[in-house]
Amino acid sequence: MPRRKKKIIITSLFMASAVIVAAWSLWNEEEKSRYVPGSMVEGLTNRLNREIPENYKPVSFKDVTSAAGIEFTHFNSARTSQLPEDMGSGVAWFDYNNDGWDDLLLLNFSTPLGEQTGTDSTVKRNSSLFKNNQDGTFEDVSQQAGLDLNARAMGIASGDYNNDGWQDLFITAFGENMLFRNNGDGTFSDVSKLTGISGEKGFWAGASWADYDRDGDLDLYVTGYVKYIDFGLTDEDLAAEEPPSINPSSFRPERNLFYRNNGNGTFTEVAKEAGIVNESGRSLSASWVDINNDFWPDLYVANDVSDNILYINRQDGTFEDFSHSAHVADYRGAMGIATGDWDTDGDMDLFITHWIAQENALYTNRWVDTLASRGQGRLQFKDDSAIHGLGQSSLDFVSWATSFADFDLDSRPDLFVVNGSTFQYPDNPSKLKPMTDQIYWNSGNKAGYFDVSAVSGPYFKEEHVGRGAAYSDYDHDGDIDLFILNHNGPGILLNNEQDLGNNWLAVRLEQTGTSLLHGTRIRAVSDGISQIRQLASQSSYLSQNSMVSHFGLGKHQMVDTLEIILPDGHREIFTNIQPNQIFKVTPNAKNL
Repeated sequence: MPRRKKKIIITSLFMASAVIVAAWSLWNEEEKSRYVPGSMVEGLTNRLNREIPENYKPVSFKDVTSAAGIEFTHFNSARTSQLPEDMGSGVAWFDYNNDGWDDLLLLNFSTPLGEQTGTDSTVKRNSSLFKNNQDGTFEDVSQQAGLDLNARAMGIASGDYNNDGWQDLFITAFGENMLFRNNGDGTFSDVSKLTGISGEKGFWAGASWADYDRDGDLDLYVTGYVKYIDFGLTDEDLAAEEPPSINPSSFRPERNLFYRNNGNGTFTEVAKEAGIVNESGRSLSASWVDINNDFWPDLYVANDVSDNILYINRQDGTFEDFSHSAHVADYRGAMGIATGDWDTDGDMDLFITHWIAQENALYTNRWVDTLASRGQGRLQFKDDSAIHGLGQSSLDFVSWATSFADFDLDSRPDLFVVNGSTFQYPDNPSKLKPMTDQIYWNSGNKAGYFDVSAVSGPYFKEEHVGRGAAYSDYDHDGDIDLFILNHNGPGILLNNEQDLGNNWLAVRLEQTGTSLLHGTRIRAVSDGISQIRQLASQSSYLSQNSMVSHFGLGKHQMVDTLEIILPDGHREIFTNIQPNQIFKVTPNAKNL
């Protein structure tokens, strides 16, 4: 072999070896730096780790499920590794009998996909309605009320669609959705066909009511998840942590539905005409909330492995997509939505829960800031999760239900987050891996949130496969309690046992005629501190919170001003309200 050719070959081999060594070193460094859930990552973990502040006074929650007379198991079956079975079901606090006390509806995914719904079984798998006995206990009235549903039920939203003063129920399902009219006598009637909302078969998830066109009746938005197809599983699939049958990316997105109330007891589906059909999104939750303070309800949609969407109400029956320009288009695995003014600056912020290692998002609304500094509003959000303690602390979790709520009554909205894995055990695919839930304390605008789960009671040390959850002061003691619905496990009632001596005010609106409640803005001012609530704006995950608005007052002895602004723009103002009471208001045209 010629010397020159031999030299070229040796040089080429040397260079190839160097490239291989460099590539191996780079790969090895990437493997070392790749985040593994639960592990310590130098820099990231150490810089963002937060210890509970010394000035935090713990709020403890006690599991009182059994003492309250509630017995409920969600999906009391062996799962078959199919996506619809794993997404969970929701819970709703609502006053179905208008006695002033929140009752509790728990949805159930009644049967695995391999079985027929409605079949006889000795195992209770139906949904359940529990009436509040006003003494800390509940009574199961499901059968009497007509809500002992044997269905693959998922999400729930209550609202008075026919303006008769009684809360009706819309329930989403894997299959066909259902609308139940409250008859006012303790019973409900299925009016799905009568109202025109039946016949749409699919994989439906969240639902949310609002009077989007301000015509005096409630309209309904329904999120569609994916076009699910059972393509069969091999033994190799079942032995994986996440087989393709439980991966949403395996399926095409389902469209969303929007039902305009015709004012005569019927609905017309107008999602495409309104511009909010969201055909490319795998939608799980949607919240109606006035983002730009123009008193028209806007719409935020949380999509799984597809862009989230913020629709701004054009006030003409249509909406405009502001997702990218407002910096909330968020392509992650989004599940639950919380809306609230976390920094008490007068506009509504967003908190979104995500899949594992993606960090939950705290979108701070900068509308008021830009309005003040520029003379005109520019809709823009900033993800403050990392700097305010909500990012790194969520990396190890798959997070679902969430809401802002002032648990310690110090006038700042705290957060709860319900967690539960989507990974199954390879050696036992009938079970999903459990996780602990989280409580976050709002310490103020400077430092933000701290995970205080470790000192919030024994339940927050237990592991469950959490999904739906909602809050209510069900026992009227002034603080906010929780109900958490765990997949393939128990429903849990957590009683808030705080005893910090802080004052509070609960505002209960009572509907008569066309004085709609959904979307009402309530502002309480005490010693210069202003707090706002927008009624029924927090969709949590497949769930609905109490319609009673709670305000923590700290040590303040008076609510100086209480302002109530109805969806149609009418307002009512009360002054010098004594704390520690449920303040009842019946807003209507003649006293505005």
